[in-house]
Amino acid sequence: MDGQAKDHILAALTTDRAALDTLIESLDTKAVDATIDLIANITGRLIVTGVGKSGHIGAKLAATFASTGTAAHYLHPTEASHGDLGMVQTGDAILALSWSGETRELSDVIGFAKRRSVPLIAMTGNADSTLARAATAVLALPKVREACPHNLAPTTSTLLQLALGDALAIALLQRKGFTEESFHGFHPGGSLGAQLKQVDEVMHDSAALPLVSTDAPVIEAISQLSAKGFGIVGITEGNRLQGVITDGDIRRYLERQADATMKGALHETTAGQIMTQGSVTLTPAMIVAEALAILQAKRIQAAFVLQDQTPIGLVTMLRLLNRGAA
Repeated sequence: MDGQAKDHILAALTTDRAALDTLIESLDTKAVDATIDLIANITGRLIVTGVGKSGHIGAKLAATFASTGTAAHYLHPTEASHGDLGMVQTGDAILALSWSGETRELSDVIGFAKRRSVPLIAMTGNADSTLARAATAVLALPKVREACPHNLAPTTSTLLQLALGDALAIALLQRKGFTEESFHGFHPGGSLGAQLKQVDEVMHDSAALPLVSTDAPVIEAISQLSAKGFGIVGITEGNRLQGVITDGDIRRYLERQADATMKGALHETTAGQIMTQGSVTLTPAMIVAEALAILQAKRIQAAFVLQDQTPIGLVTMLRLLNRGAA
């Protein structure tokens, strides 16, 4: 990147940052609270509408609202005038985006909202506009300069629409108690979907578990390490996990016996004598993202999944990678 291009980019970003600071400073909290109350209490959907760049922002916001627990749909104002107003039903609310507040294509949507008593929320840079005067609630955006050097192309203005819309979605998410489990229901695909699954959906199940009893000879634990290939063996007593032995534990044990005057030590030493107690464990209902964070924080490659202290599964970093969660 040449110096001039970098200067232009930094200038645009600086303008955007200043505009966001202005939005934070000028935010009408009463209007925001009223808007959140209005949307949270509708029995239908939030219909988002706008034209041009505001329309593109509106479509994105509708998707964000829908994916975070607020039923939403994007309505193109031109199509609305040709029959799509039939999509707006009793119990819905309309969020209309227009920087000027005088967008001609919104007139039919505004008229319909007034005739049918559909709550209308205006997000606009002009609090005295036709749209704002017709609205039930007004989210007034501060008048800021566009990042465009000619102050023409919608850049900073659309950024403010996007930022405030996203913030509303997050506030509604928290208001509705939308949880990680709720995200899983709406995001079943991709890495996010994989991370939002429960551990019991991705773990190796009981049939594949490498387990030996505390009184088993160490050689039996080594056999399980080789046969199962997970790099870890669970040490149990009465079906309850007491500790684990890893490849590293075996190496350290052999290093301690390097002089090997103790012939047959592998057969004489029990798994319980060299196991690591207090090992990291997971629960079956835990979200995969949380399990991944634990493995990464502890810098380990695997952990057993316990139910009532009994191993019922095993999660490994390789398993999470294969499932697209890591």
